[in-house]
Amino acid sequence: MNSPLVLGAIALSFHRAVAAVTQHVLEAYGHRVTAVEAPHEELFRRQAAGEVDVLVSAWLPTSHGTYLAAYREQVHVLSPHYDPYCIWAVPPYVPAGEVGEVADLARPTVAARMTRTIDGINAGAGISRFSARMVSAYGLDRVGYRFVPGTESGFIAGVERGLARRDWFVVPLWRPQYLNRLYGLRPLAEPKGLLGPVDAAGSVVRRAALERIHPDALTRLDGLRLGNDGVEELDALINHGGLTPLMAAERYLARHPEHLP
Repeated sequence: MNSPLVLGAIALSFHRAVAAVTQHVLEAYGHRVTAVEAPHEELFRRQAAGEVDVLVSAWLPTSHGTYLAAYREQVHVLSPHYDPYCIWAVPPYVPAGEVGEVADLARPTVAARMTRTIDGINAGAGISRFSARMVSAYGLDRVGYRFVPGTESGFIAGVERGLARRDWFVVPLWRPQYLNRLYGLRPLAEPKGLLGPVDAAGSVVRRAALERIHPDALTRLDGLRLGNDGVEELDALINHGGLTPLMAAERYLARHPEHLP
C-alpha cells in the first residue's frame, strides 16, 4: 500500500467527475485516497495550508490563477486534462438574428422579453466574477439586468425551469458543463473579451506530496487527457444519468480503457 493522499475537488459536479477519475488512477497504484471538496477559494486556501495533496483542477492562467499565486512555488501543476472556457449562452429557440452577442441583450425589444435576473453559481467561480463585471461593462444594469450568484443546484434548476417554460434568458456557462451537451444552448459573441481566453485545467500537486505518489500514477495523471467532451460525458452521467461521481468514473473508464493503468 502506498502513502495515503488527500484529494480535493472544487465543489461542482464536473470537478467531482474529474476528481473521481483521478481517485481511480491513484487507487489503482495502491494509494488510500481521502476525498474532500470545498468552494473555489476555500479549496485553494486549504491546499496552501497543506491540507490537500492533490487539487482538481486549476483553470490557468485566468480563472484560478489569482488563487494559486500566493503559493505557486509550493506546487506542481500537471498537464491539462481539458481546455475550459467561459461563455454566456441563450436557449436555442431565442432567434440568433435578435440575440447574437452580449450587447444585444440591452436592446429595448430584447430586454422587454428577457428574464433580467441572471443566475450564476458561487461568487468565487471565474464565470461569476467575469459575469458580475459584464453587467455594468455592457450597460445591462441600465435596463434592469442583475447578476445573482447562487448554488450549483439552484443554477441548474433555474436553467431547466426556464427551458420548460420557453423563457428568454441568458445563462453564464462554461465548457465543460453537461447543460451544453443536453440542451444545445447557444453561445453569444462577447467582443470585449471579459470572459477571458481558453484556460488549461490541470491538477495541482503539492511538491511535498510528489515523492509520496507512485511515479507511474503521477505519469498516468500527467497524461490524463479527457478533453471538454470527456468531462461533459462524465458530468452528464452524474447529473442526467443519476450516478455518483465514482460510479460515473467507473462507467467512463470502462468505455475509455486507455485512461486506466
